[in-house]
Amino acid sequence: MEEKFLRPKIRFKGFTDAWEQYKFDSITFPSGVKNADNLLLESYSITNEAGFIPQNIQFENGGTMRDADKSMYYIVSPRSFAYNPARINVGSIGYYNQSKNVIVSSLYEVFQTTNNIDDRFLWHWFKTDHFQKLIEQYQEGGVRLYFYYDKLCKGQLPAPQLIEQRKIGSLLDNIDNLITLHQRKYDKLVNTKKALLDKMFPKNGELVPKLRFRGFTDAWEQCEFKDLAETKRGLTYKPTDVSTNGIRVLRSSNINEDYFELKDDDVFVTQNTITIDYVKSNDILITSANGSSRLVGKHAIITNIADNTAVHGGFMLLARTIYPYFLNASMSSRWYEKFINIFVAGGNGSIGNLNKSNLDDYDVLVPSYIERFKIGELFKSIDTLITLHQRKYEKLKNIKKALLEKIFV
Repeated sequence: MEEKFLRPKIRFKGFTDAWEQYKFDSITFPSGVKNADNLLLESYSITNEAGFIPQNIQFENGGTMRDADKSMYYIVSPRSFAYNPARINVGSIGYYNQSKNVIVSSLYEVFQTTNNIDDRFLWHWFKTDHFQKLIEQYQEGGVRLYFYYDKLCKGQLPAPQLIEQRKIGSLLDNIDNLITLHQRKYDKLVNTKKALLDKMFPKNGELVPKLRFRGFTDAWEQCEFKDLAETKRGLTYKPTDVSTNGIRVLRSSNINEDYFELKDDDVFVTQNTITIDYVKSNDILITSANGSSRLVGKHAIITNIADNTAVHGGFMLLARTIYPYFLNASMSSRWYEKFINIFVAGGNGSIGNLNKSNLDDYDVLVPSYIERFKIGELFKSIDTLITLHQRKYEKLKNIKKALLEKIFV
């Protein structure tokens, strides 16, 4: 590659020199040592999600290596890379930097780097399309393809001076740490919400929940869903009504997990198509039909919506209520799960449909108005935090993806 092309699109201030090409056989060396003395070292596997992971965590029974003769396995020392030659194309590579030695299957390739390559720089390069292209170029085999270490050694790594490598590795590590932070906070909040939904809404056949706000002791009362919300069908339109702008039409794709969001590929229709009321903020968007019964019944509160917005009548319902956050939380509790199981046609992934009249007539338990408001406000705050961390997580993932494309040659 010509020198003028050995410069990334973006780089840290003060670095202008062209990067150099390094053959992998000059910057790495095999480091896996046979466990000839059958030492009782901890057995590890490598996954594309977690990298190095103890086998007793990955497998309930401890894995195949638990009781096996380990003398033929490789000892992996700190600052080592290892990968499965048959799964490297899906990212099954790990970097081990703990303080003690461990062992991995002899099927793995294990190697370390020389002093002129920063391990964290190389680790992140392994996550780029450049590495995927190298794998595609040199992998071999028939039904199953393999990418052994000797094939890796045929490839080249463009790299800058060591100080710039370390800066790049540190930057991407910091982003990874933030991604992990927001993912953990998101997971914790989702689990907290799930636990509260289980305890703050009555179980089937009961009239009071296990957990409630201080001062509330009355039994919940039964009513029909239509007493809590007005359900509306959406807009029916023809392909010829679709426009590049105009009236936005909400669909199932606007429900991302538990929260609502606008999409870049949202459909717009012409103004003269509208024959129904527009959507309002705090309406609850519900999927009533989809390609899979698993996705029917998804719901989310619509927020920050423009006045000229409608909903797809063929696939969606709207529920309009004065207690949207209570009702939305209630629709994540047991009664709604039971309703979906009973009334949504189709199973085993086949097409299912949610019928408006079935939902309207379904019996639901509710507390007093004041308790509904307090429950709704609690879940509103939890949902706000869940959405916050989910969006930060996704934003950081996109930032990292863009950096991987531009910070390497």
